[in-house]
Amino acid sequence: MSIGRGIVGWRLMSAMTLALALLSTLGLTTATAAPAHRLPAPGFTVLTVPSSMGPVKVEVQWAAHGGDAALYLLDGMRAQNDRNAWSAETNALQQFAGDNVTLVMPVGGESSFYSDWYAPSNLNGQTYTYKWETFLTKELPAYLAKFGVNPTKNAVAGLSMGASAALTLAAYHRDQFKAAAAYSGYLNISAPGMREAIRIAMLDAGRFNVDSMWGPPWSPAWLRNDPFVFAPQLRGLPMYISAGSGLPGPTDRADSPIAVYNTTSAMGLEALALVNTRAFQARLGSLGIPARFEFPAVGTHSWKYWESELWKSRPMLLQALGV
Repeated sequence: MSIGRGIVGWRLMSAMTLALALLSTLGLTTATAAPAHRLPAPGFTVLTVPSSMGPVKVEVQWAAHGGDAALYLLDGMRAQNDRNAWSAETNALQQFAGDNVTLVMPVGGESSFYSDWYAPSNLNGQTYTYKWETFLTKELPAYLAKFGVNPTKNAVAGLSMGASAALTLAAYHRDQFKAAAAYSGYLNISAPGMREAIRIAMLDAGRFNVDSMWGPPWSPAWLRNDPFVFAPQLRGLPMYISAGSGLPGPTDRADSPIAVYNTTSAMGLEALALVNTRAFQARLGSLGIPARFEFPAVGTHSWKYWESELWKSRPMLLQALGV
């Protein structure tokens, strides 16, 4: 080979190398293409998700057939920091084990109403500010997207505190949540006495100060988080809403003094939820907004009844997600 041809060849190779480097920088080569997101194999796992509140545990049961839809299950006022009660107290995992939907169960959030608070609770030494709405609608969906969960193909369900929160999240984040279910919720918190009742309940559940959450009773944050007030924003959303009668049934126990006390308390809480839910039903009716309401003849404020209601709402939730 002549020197001239060698120089030409060297120049050609250099040009090709430079071109490949430029293509790589632009992200146009096959080697640097972003990998496709794929859901993990079916099963249960616990994720640790970064947030403005610090790391948050999230229990996840992955979709049975690799689907990208998700159902968020919200806990009640006494949510614990070790497990989400949907997985610990009910058969929710078994109910959806064969379905092509990922169950997303955040852990923690006692007395939070899954809301963005104004400040840390100043009665129990809380060192950070609850930012649950931000977590559930921004930080967590973005994190789950890494595993192939679609941030715009979700449904949300919750009980008691989580019931009103489920409707709140769905009302203000319609791009994310396609359906909502609320069991035994307090859906008319502007009703006389309700704000005081919530204040007392939050003090009892962890000594949380409601003023750190939504401010004084005249603050607009109370109205923003009241399903009765924001009901017009729920138009077109598939909803399942239920509350029991407060009468004890086969799963309630009265075989010890503490069991009698717990059942009595659960009866009173469910009776209050029933009044709230009936008022909310009338509110939606006045607006011409359809929803499925269920009022079982028996049922107290306890997990076995919510387990049953989850099962009854399951077809609607799956249909809304297209799975």
